[in-house]
Amino acid sequence: MSPDQSLGRQLGDYLQRWPAEAATVALFRELLDGHHGGAGNAYVRDRQAGHFTASAWLVDRTGTRVLLTHHRKLGRWLQLGGHADGDEDLARVALTEAREESGLEGLAVEPVLFDLDRHWIPARGDVPGHWHYDARYVVRAGGSERFVVSGESLALAWRPIAEIAGDPAADASLRRMAGKWREGVNRRGR
Repeated sequence: MSPDQSLGRQLGDYLQRWPAEAATVALFRELLDGHHGGAGNAYVRDRQAGHFTASAWLVDRTGTRVLLTHHRKLGRWLQLGGHADGDEDLARVALTEAREESGLEGLAVEPVLFDLDRHWIPARGDVPGHWHYDARYVVRAGGSERFVVSGESLALAWRPIAEIAGDPAADASLRRMAGKWREGVNRRGR
């Protein structure tokens, strides 16, 4: 089975867990179907109508904090992530981006969709505004949690997930992921 067929299956599983997000899942399926239908490679950034990206909800060993980047281009605190650049295995993309942007070793990705977010990226330079279809995966820190700030970030910081969930100034999708994480932790009895 190819990775994008796997994405189709992951979208079905995601919809079962989060039925209230059916409209978002439909947008992702539409992009995936267009990829198969000849509307252009949805896994490359050159597809200006919109393309897949992947992000990491990078949690510490205790599962109580998440590593965020103060994004250089967007000027906001967000999760680590980036473009698929042709890779159809979005869990692998999330893991790669987490490693590259944090400098952390020993990271492990959970290959189950944790969150989906379609968001508009404003025009910048000669790149027109476009949609990112961001597939988000849980990535867990291993041994050391001492990060290195990459050129893509103004700063990195471990933030308590409980604080993000209750912070009205935090990005709405960060608050949603914090809520999902806390709900999942409570279901598992941690």
